[in-house]
Amino acid sequence: MPDGFSEPAINSYFVFEVDGVEIGYFTEVSGLSVNMTVEEIHEGGQNGYVHQMPGRMTWPHLVFKRGITQSDALFNWMSKSSGEGFAGNGNKLTRSTGAVTVLDAEGTRLRAWEFDGVYPVRWSGPEFSSSSNEALQEQLEVVHHGFRSKNL
Repeated sequence: MPDGFSEPAINSYFVFEVDGVEIGYFTEVSGLSVNMTVEEIHEGGQNGYVHQMPGRMTWPHLVFKRGITQSDALFNWMSKSSGEGFAGNGNKLTRSTGAVTVLDAEGTRLRAWEFDGVYPVRWSGPEFSSSSNEALQEQLEVVHHGFRSKNL
């Protein structure tokens, strides 16, 4: 194999941390992407092409899915962004630094992405049915203002 190349991680899971506090381990993470708009500039007298300049960058929300865990870290973090926690902070939102780290089946950290200005915008809990054999699952959605990839 070429230098710097490794086999893709299989059977991995993900840990989400906010300001160094472990929020939870997740089985799925989506939304790790960036979109850049393109500004088209039509130069007078130049009909052969259109200049294309980079525009604004946008990032979709991150969506985390997992089974139920015992930690209250998620709800402690969410309470700072809404309700009494938000009001107690003078209605000022505290943006944090988040990180998603890929772990292999043995728990070895493989790669991380750090996010700027994260805060939670949605949580949904499990759907309960005594006749279902499906595992209980939570879903968390957060916003951010960009990310960096970090090789571990």
